[in-house]
Amino acid sequence: MTSSTLSTIAVIGAGTMGHGIAHVCAAAGFHAALFDVRPELVAAGLAKISANLDAGVARGKVTAEQRAATLANLRGEADLAAALTGAHLVIEAVPEKLELKQKLLREAAEIAGPAAILATNTSSLSVSEIAAAVPGPQRVIGTHFFNPVHLMKLLEIVVGRETTPEVLAQIQSFGARIGKDCIVVKDSPGFATSRLGLVIGLEAIRMVEEGVASPEDIDKAMCLGYGFPMGPLKLTDLVGLDVRLSIAEYLREHLRDGAHFQPPALLKQMVAEGKLGKKSGQGFYKW
Repeated sequence: MTSSTLSTIAVIGAGTMGHGIAHVCAAAGFHAALFDVRPELVAAGLAKISANLDAGVARGKVTAEQRAATLANLRGEADLAAALTGAHLVIEAVPEKLELKQKLLREAAEIAGPAAILATNTSSLSVSEIAAAVPGPQRVIGTHFFNPVHLMKLLEIVVGRETTPEVLAQIQSFGARIGKDCIVVKDSPGFATSRLGLVIGLEAIRMVEEGVASPEDIDKAMCLGYGFPMGPLKLTDLVGLDVRLSIAEYLREHLRDGAHFQPPALLKQMVAEGKLGKKSGQGFYKW
């Protein structure tokens, strides 16, 4: 299969990342199927795509014709076999749990067939470990998107131990077609983006914990002093404090010198209290 023959994409998981990935695929002219385990989750994902398109039209960034074409390229599915049949590329965007990602991609491999490329949207887990549980691990690759997917330009492509150059080339072509600037990294814990971004985020949380400054002022310092488009604490709220905690614990365990990824006590406390950021309405900010 050449890059030009990728025409049908299946996205597993209709949450924050999954619906965004399906959005950009459909907007680029791919036929995109969005799957989740319950019909109401699929409907919610499709509704968010529609709302984001409406916002784009209102701002003059998307034409009415582009909105209609994007929605015409989308379909929702609550049946995995229906979503994956005929897919040339399958992208999983489920929670950061190794066993779950392995299980879903193993099932996807069986349904979609031996020619389908299998991609994981993991932000920290080993692509090679995920691939080890999948028939044909050479076709497994990491596609780390960023939230909100329809606005963020970066796609971090993670090459596993067995990923072939042909699969990498196809995913680079796919990334260009959906309007992303791609970087290629080897399969190392945290890759490039999570590893660097998390260090800053954890240190910002420690500063709040120590009373150095308010979350607002810490974020303002990084935005105005260093040109960050969003402060590390507001970004933590957007990503989810529980997600950040999980990644920090994973990197602390798997990196040779992982002590600086030790999660601050404040982060653990906030997660235990259900203060997870934007999705719960309360994190370092009220949403």
